[in-house]
Amino acid sequence: MYFINMGRRSRILRVPAIIGLAVTMLLYKIYDYCRRGTKRFACTIFILCCFMVGNSFSYPVFQEENGFVSGKEKETLVTAAVASDITLADAQQIEIEELEILEDADVLEGYDDAELHGMEGVDKYLLDEIINDDQQISVETESDEEEAEEAAAEAVSFDADDWKLILINKQHPIPDEYTFTLGPIKTIKGTMQCDERIIEELLAMMYAASEDGVNLAICSPYRDLAWQEVLFNRKIKAYMNKGMSYMEAYKISSQAVTVPGASEHQIGLAIDIVSDTYVTLDEGFADTSAGKWLEEHCAEYGFILRYPKGKEYITSIEFEPWHFRYVGKDAAKIIMEEELCLEEFWDKYL
Repeated sequence: MYFINMGRRSRILRVPAIIGLAVTMLLYKIYDYCRRGTKRFACTIFILCCFMVGNSFSYPVFQEENGFVSGKEKETLVTAAVASDITLADAQQIEIEELEILEDADVLEGYDDAELHGMEGVDKYLLDEIINDDQQISVETESDEEEAEEAAAEAVSFDADDWKLILINKQHPIPDEYTFTLGPIKTIKGTMQCDERIIEELLAMMYAASEDGVNLAICSPYRDLAWQEVLFNRKIKAYMNKGMSYMEAYKISSQAVTVPGASEHQIGLAIDIVSDTYVTLDEGFADTSAGKWLEEHCAEYGFILRYPKGKEYITSIEFEPWHFRYVGKDAAKIIMEEELCLEEFWDKYL
């Protein structure tokens, strides 16, 4: 009101009165905004404080990289640290490529707990240990082979929904709706299981190998989710005990044991196979008579070498000459002849 009255009293004072009124209103608006926005300003100040505190940790590095700390000053700081008896732990460099891959038995031994109760072990079953009193297994004759070759000569088509060709890996976990029936293979030690639809072909392959003087042994057929989790988690723990971080241990463990929920063992279509003379699951099995026989003849019974050498960049799994997967005879013939992995077969034919 003071500026309004001043402007009314004299025309000469109108301009100063208007300016004074405008400044007064501006200051009042600023005051009113600040009074109403107390919470906003408090939050802004808090964020700025957090930003300043966070950046304070990198401030010495920033100084050094931009030349604000001289070499002499840097040397003085190091000398002061040594004088104060401060010691730093030696950096531990882990060469993952040179690290020994742990086998399943390596992480299952030495545990005395209930975690493995009720789960199947890692026993290996030879043909003469398998009881076949209720199973009719026959090895293909020459006429059967000729019929198979004639059938293969005809055009073969593949269906992505075929249970035999289901793709299971880290990028394609087991579908929730996938179902199958486990079938038992009785042995003198107990019972092992796999998808009942592959048992006849599996045993036929073992009989055929036996006739050629090769005694195959089955180990690790069907494994449930709990068993897969035990293997995977214990391998992570074992690698971490060697000095790895969790992520490093996870990475190398996933190259040797498929991530739980993405294992073909969990759907009963994958079988680990060794022999009576070579029972270790390592790359040396490929050079044995059993390993060579399987690579040459497995497709005749619908099986493939699931993780071949040179395909690790596709499968994300190391070379496993003992790991065989059932896909059916038609697909197996193509995969083994063209030296494909299952992922490549899918890209090319499905």
